[in-house]
Amino acid sequence: MSQLKVRVVSRSTLKRLPLYLHLLESLADQGLQNVSCTQIAEKFDFDPTQVRKDLEATGEVGTARIGFRTVSLIVKIKEFLGWNNAHDAFLVGAGNMGKALLGYKDFDRYGLNIVAAFDKDTRKVGSRIFNREVLPLVKLPNLAKRMHINIGIVTVPAEYAQEVVDLMVVAGIKAIWNFAPAPLKIPEGVILENARLTQSLAVLTNNLTKVLGDDGKDLEKN
Repeated sequence: MSQLKVRVVSRSTLKRLPLYLHLLESLADQGLQNVSCTQIAEKFDFDPTQVRKDLEATGEVGTARIGFRTVSLIVKIKEFLGWNNAHDAFLVGAGNMGKALLGYKDFDRYGLNIVAAFDKDTRKVGSRIFNREVLPLVKLPNLAKRMHINIGIVTVPAEYAQEVVDLMVVAGIKAIWNFAPAPLKIPEGVILENARLTQSLAVLTNNLTKVLGDDGKDLEKN
């Protein structure tokens, strides 16, 4: 049996590919059949050479003077990101962040299907959030094994995050998307992706401070 060849790309490329995908889907809706690296680069103020390298990492190769077939490139990017196949996931933490993720309808477009939510709080257990019943956390290991769940989403307070991650690992979950602001330990073979909202906010507000100046006024207007 032949093995699937996995292309290894940089984290930066992985972050840019969704940007390209959203643009390509918009262009396809407008009826554009072909698109060039230069056209894509201009939309994001990127280097066209970098765009070409990013796109060719998916296995799709453009044609001189024609560029890439828009629909074909969309398919290739989705395949490369694993968004063409549905991945079922369990979410732990039915607080505000958990509710927001459960209510995000576009996850379906990206191959993520949150099939169940869990919580330790007895006041939340049994309630329904966007047509999903909140189940007691103790049921997670057995259900994860029975349903072959590979993705776990952590939206609990920081002090409970490691406990939840340990439970997910025992349950056989292989990829964890962590929204808790806590350093986590995972064994080899388990993927951990931290969604650092505070880090992103720090970059935003720091750059805003540079623009406005220490007194909060726009430097360019002075």
